[in-house]
Amino acid sequence: MQDAKSRLIVGLDVPTTDQASSIVSTLGDTVGFYKIGYQLVFAGGLEFARELISDGKQVFLDMKLLDIDNTVAKGVENIVKMNVSMLTLHAYPKAMRAAVDAARGSDLCLLGVTVLTSMDGSDLEEAGYAFDPQALVARRAQQAAEAGMGGIVCSAAESETVRNIVGPDMAVVTPGIRPAGADHGDQKRVVTPGDALRNGSSHLVVARPIVAAPDPLEAARAILSEMNDAMAGDAV
Repeated sequence: MQDAKSRLIVGLDVPTTDQASSIVSTLGDTVGFYKIGYQLVFAGGLEFARELISDGKQVFLDMKLLDIDNTVAKGVENIVKMNVSMLTLHAYPKAMRAAVDAARGSDLCLLGVTVLTSMDGSDLEEAGYAFDPQALVARRAQQAAEAGMGGIVCSAAESETVRNIVGPDMAVVTPGIRPAGADHGDQKRVVTPGDALRNGSSHLVVARPIVAAPDPLEAARAILSEMNDAMAGDAV
């Protein structure tokens, strides 16, 4: 079983690479895995990702790719060369199949994004979907498994369902993680770190509860402690 450090991904959801660098420096060896998304990508985040990787950190590039098959494939081919550990794309079957073919033979873990954790049933209805979040997550998880993806991104509230669909080997990566008592922000489907692991999540993405905390290092340690307690309980 992986240890908690390898399963905690800190989201560098900050506007500048200077701020991101400061957070990484503060967290030191306590954290070894970081997510870089749109906000930081468009402020030098891709080069910063390369720096993190050269320093021995793992990087989850949260780009949520979706385009025609050839464009997705060519993008994935270049991302493979960066040596990032994880990459997201929207879990549309054609896009997933193109990405899997492009990443074949590499160590890149491709993650299918099912339903954003900021969305609930009314949001999906407004967007024109005929499924509620749980049904759409299940459908996309099955399609991701059939496409040969490395994992799924979903709310921890759905991770047990997803784990039952995809089996024990695929990654189940869950954002929207909030320690007990933390502000939910714009997340609508949130779960505590311990419950997420018990529900079947393999990796937890935590951003604001750590990067916006008065003491980010202490916040990270507290979350890792809760994760370790949950994993120890599962091992008993």
